[in-house]
Amino acid sequence: NSWFDPGKEADAANALIDQGVDVVFQHTDSPAPIQAAERRGVYAVGYASDMAHFGPKAVLTSIVNDWGPHYIQATQSVLDHTWKSQDYWGGLKEGTVELPISDLVPAAVKTEAEQIIADIKSGAFHPFTGPIKDQAGTEKIPTGATASNAELASMNYYVEGMKADIPK
Repeated sequence: NSWFDPGKEADAANALIDQGVDVVFQHTDSPAPIQAAERRGVYAVGYASDMAHFGPKAVLTSIVNDWGPHYIQATQSVLDHTWKSQDYWGGLKEGTVELPISDLVPAAVKTEAEQIIADIKSGAFHPFTGPIKDQAGTEKIPTGATASNAELASMNYYVEGMKADIPK
């Protein structure tokens, strides 16, 4: 229940590694999980900023949040008297999310990942295009349909293949 608790974050990462996890993903603001992965010799994916300097032998990529483009657009809309209250769904295309791919990733995989990122930016590929099924195999997003922002925001299921239960 915290966004910043390096001790607990490192403990959680170490517990996962002790259970055989070979890639640690984080959704916290400290580098503790990355540093644990680096010390323990497993890979990691950073969050919020590029975490590669905290684990140069561990970080495969980081989900880098850059609110600058959104703040500039929102400020300009205020100046233009066109601003309205609404949800913001910026991402790769808008430049508010970046995914720097490390050289730890094999060259062919890095090239493929960078092409997928380019396709998302151009609109040629949407990662939430069906068919998408839940764990029970029930189709949630039909073939060819793309999940709306409302569907993504209210998603209360794990997808097919996940081996976990949603906490209640």
